[in-house]
Amino acid sequence: MSEAIKEGFSQPAWPLRATTPPPHVSLEDWQDPGWQMRNRIRSADELSRWIQPTPEEVSAIEELSTHFRFVITPYYASLMDPDDPNCPMRRQVVPRPVELADAAGLSDPLNEVEHSPVKNVIRVYPDRIAFCVNNECALYCRYCLRKRMVGDEDWTMRKRELEMALEWIAATPEIRDVLLTGGDPLIFSDRRLEWLLKRLRSIPHVELIRLGTRLPVTLPFRVTDELCSMLEQYHPIWVNTHFNHPSELTADAAAACDRLLRAGIPVGNQSVLLQGINDSLEVMQRLCETLVRMRVRPYYVYQAQLLEGTEHFRVPIEEGMSLFRGMRGRTSGFAIPQYVLDTPHGKVPLDYPFARGREGDDYVVEAWDGAIWREPNPRG
Repeated sequence: MSEAIKEGFSQPAWPLRATTPPPHVSLEDWQDPGWQMRNRIRSADELSRWIQPTPEEVSAIEELSTHFRFVITPYYASLMDPDDPNCPMRRQVVPRPVELADAAGLSDPLNEVEHSPVKNVIRVYPDRIAFCVNNECALYCRYCLRKRMVGDEDWTMRKRELEMALEWIAATPEIRDVLLTGGDPLIFSDRRLEWLLKRLRSIPHVELIRLGTRLPVTLPFRVTDELCSMLEQYHPIWVNTHFNHPSELTADAAAACDRLLRAGIPVGNQSVLLQGINDSLEVMQRLCETLVRMRVRPYYVYQAQLLEGTEHFRVPIEEGMSLFRGMRGRTSGFAIPQYVLDTPHGKVPLDYPFARGREGDDYVVEAWDGAIWREPNPRG
């Protein structure tokens, strides 16, 4: 970890946790992203080496295996409380039987497939796209917006399909902003990612390239000096990552963000508001203030989508609005993220004048283009 990070966090309000490998793993292996990926946890037996899984968790891992893959990096497993099933990190990645009890959840709540002119390119706005360059992540979050596609061979992007998407971007001069997402673009090797960046930079109308990645949270060792040196050749590059809870803000994660920042890459954070994980004022404020100390901007907090298997994560929108109203005046303004609802019409700030109010079990919002959207959101 850099000297600047050590000095900046010498006396923080919430000290950053240093992660250490288990006794049977060398520090060299532990900090090797390849070792982490090869040794990901994929079964209840492997999970039991890290935590004491409950019978319900073991049962859910087996029952849900055909619905959504279960994969966790050893690094992230080391953050979980081995004895507490309600540990916020554990709840984000370990299956639970309640996932089978969501009658309202949808596989594609944002209708992304309908907004896709070519495979894995999602266009909601006139000038920018989300380009799902792969369908793999270091681990799979239980609330993942794209759980319909991650780990599914049908959604894999082969080189020719990436070429077709690049050809579409080159032929669409309105596109000035390209978000590389997935899956996770940092799953690519440096060489493959550089090929993609070089191709995008050869398109004159592409002004901005963004990377949406959770690897600084789930596998920070992937953010190497070599990766950052390569990325800075293709500026302007921006990164948005995805910390949900203060316990994810480790010394290793801070060092990964520091490497990106020192390469001139602005780093923002996009969280999801999750019931029992970060839906309290104390936790959200601690998360955002510590991110600011790391020079990571708290950018968005998303309302959890009406996504299959996630009813237990969803918070009534009024409670979310009250939470962020409560942060106002109690912390720095730039430490307060914008609370948004993603819709098939784009992101809508959950604030005046876009938030219209409740109608029964729906919350009504107005999108940027004037479209009215009714989001099913029972009061709980």
